[in-house]
Amino acid sequence: MREGQTFSGESLFVRYINFVKLPHTVFALPFALLGVIVASYQQPATWRVAILVVVAFTAARFVAMGFNRIADRRIDARNPRTQGRELPAGHLTVGQAWAAVIGAMVIFLWASWALNPLCAALAPVALIWIATYSYTKRFTDWSHLWLGAALAIAPVGGYVAVTGAWSDPVWLLLVIALAVACWVAGFDIFYALQDEVFDRREGLHSLVVRLGQGWAIIVAKLLHGAAIAALILFGKGAGLGLAYFVGVAIAVVVIGWGHRQVKPGDLSKLNAAFFTANGIVSIVVFLGALVDRIL
Repeated sequence: MREGQTFSGESLFVRYINFVKLPHTVFALPFALLGVIVASYQQPATWRVAILVVVAFTAARFVAMGFNRIADRRIDARNPRTQGRELPAGHLTVGQAWAAVIGAMVIFLWASWALNPLCAALAPVALIWIATYSYTKRFTDWSHLWLGAALAIAPVGGYVAVTGAWSDPVWLLLVIALAVACWVAGFDIFYALQDEVFDRREGLHSLVVRLGQGWAIIVAKLLHGAAIAALILFGKGAGLGLAYFVGVAIAVVVIGWGHRQVKPGDLSKLNAAFFTANGIVSIVVFLGALVDRIL
């Protein structure tokens, strides 16, 4: 059995794409580019920097997802939903997986070094943080927020890539990081709804296991509410204009639509809520900021 959102084909290239679900990079990459756009008000952003940010983010996400797949391969082999993943299904060997992860790690470190000294110094810390996430569901119900904090590195990294320094005011990057962390944690709770029975049996942790589907969905709503508030505060602090806030308003509608698709005990529309809604949210917020910058 193969998970949804995967490509057909037997080539090694396709298997690596499916191994880390490469198209899902779209979820948070726009937030990295949002950081680039906001930083460009302080210092000109070149195409070289923008390309290096895309390369660094894509490589870091490859490392995070690949390491997660390696760490969870035995768990995935026991879960009917994930038995078709590349490692438990034998489409990739563990050696091939490690080779790709190490290669992506080298690319990420190189891209960070090529950007500026601060990015180079922070890169190893970022790698440790995103890799550690893979073990959090073994000991904490709040693994969703750990994942959110890992992806929250994206806008911070985009900003620092351009300026080589933290934001002024200091709270600006903290607010956008909070927005991304809460947004990701909220949709990760939705994702965890699928595995409630399996996770309970395996002794794995999540808010769904701790609270049940009903209360976990309420927590996801609260997290997404906090994310929206943080996006608004960030826009005001960064001096963004109408187009950005139109993008945030569209994101609010999309998030609301996603929440309406999923109810306790009814996960039939979860894929639409998870993949469609969350792919759109980051894009419309980024496009709003981009339009503001161009105009």
